[in-house]
Amino acid sequence: MPRAGGTFTIDSWDQQPYDEAEGATLSRVHLTKTFGGDLLGTSTTDIITALGQVEDSAAYAGFERFTGTVHGRKGTFVLHHTATSHAGESSLSWTILPDSGTGELSGIRGGGQIVNDDGAHSYHLDYELG
Repeated sequence: MPRAGGTFTIDSWDQQPYDEAEGATLSRVHLTKTFGGDLLGTSTTDIITALGQVEDSAAYAGFERFTGTVHGRKGTFVLHHTATSHAGESSLSWTILPDSGTGELSGIRGGGQIVNDDGAHSYHLDYELG
């Protein structure tokens, strides 16, 4: 299975809290990104975040539409995100929504991880085209 890797930057982050009750703050976040490396392109992402009472206790889930190229093949696809963090440990994974690929990325499937190293974001995506 081929692996795509590289980095991305977050170009915009629009966070709108909708429930700030005791225990956790729930927010909707719309963000845009620019990818470098084996994924070249941009994306729009919408996530729901939950921030706990302890600073690094959080989770999110959402969807991201990537537009660009993967190892030179042009198209789009949708990624499903899930993430949690607690006590300095985090898990950020993504999976390609089945049957969401277009163009030369039609039939793409797979998944991978995101690494956030003090604001520097990198990724890997293991995928198949079929």
